[in-house]
Amino acid sequence: MIDFKNADFLKLKPVDDGAYAKFITPMFVPGEKIIGTYQAIRDGVVFTNKRIIVINVQGITGKKKDYTSLPYSKIQAYSVETAGTFDLDSELELWFSGLGKVKLEFVSQANVYQICQMISERVL
Repeated sequence: MIDFKNADFLKLKPVDDGAYAKFITPMFVPGEKIIGTYQAIRDGVVFTNKRIIVINVQGITGKKKDYTSLPYSKIQAYSVETAGTFDLDSELELWFSGLGKVKLEFVSQANVYQICQMISERVL
């Protein structure tokens, strides 16, 4: 579960873009498309060409879902920490205007350089 007050999230791993497509594509604006999809145990993060969508799956059955839309236009800064020898995960911290810091942790297989490039293309 994402907790914006705590700025923590479970470790995300890259998954097929279809993992959440059926749930989020009805919310898309014209021209919006999925760029990358990452999943923790049940929760996930989808990067589109317009925004970041955080999916928080709730309840025992997982039928209830919370969707948080984080537009790239509200990102003020970001920081990335790559995986090391003993610390095998990567971290992405994003500072959003009016929301504060959101921290996403990725497993070592995630290409955080690609994620940073994608964010930079939309923010800078």
